[in-house]
Amino acid sequence: MTKASLFNRLTTWAASAAGSPTASIGAAALVAVWAACGPAFHYSETWQLVINTGTTIVTFLMVFLIQSSQNRDACAVHLKLDEIISALKHANDELMDLEGLDQATLDKLRKTYVRKAAQARSNAPEDHAAVPPADAADPAASA
Repeated sequence: MTKASLFNRLTTWAASAAGSPTASIGAAALVAVWAACGPAFHYSETWQLVINTGTTIVTFLMVFLIQSSQNRDACAVHLKLDEIISALKHANDELMDLEGLDQATLDKLRKTYVRKAAQARSNAPEDHAAVPPADAADPAASA
C-alpha cells in the first residue's frame, strides 16, 4: 500500500480529533466562556459577531472535512464489497462498481433484486422465512 497524501492524513486526523469527546467538551467550554463574557461586553454586536463568525468559519470548513472523510470511507467500503463479490463463485460480477451508474439504472437493478427476494421468500418453507416481506406490518407498531 502507498503512503496516504498529506491532505488525506490531515483530514483523517482532523475528523478524528473533531469527533472526540475532548473536542465536544472544548466547544462547550468555549461557548460557556463566550456567554460568560457577555455582561463584560454589554452583549454588544461585536460580542455576538465573535461567536457568529467563528461558528460560520468552523461550519464551512467542517462541511469539506466531513465530505472528504465520507468520500474516502464510501470508496473503501465499495472496494471491499467489490472484492467480496469478485471472490464469490456464484456472485453476479456485474454488481461490482455500481456507484458509477445513474439513478435510473440503479432503480431498475434494485427492482430486479426486490422481485428476486420476494420470489425467494415465497418459495421458502414456512419455518425458514426468517425475513418478513418488505410490505409486512411491523408487529411492534401494532402492539
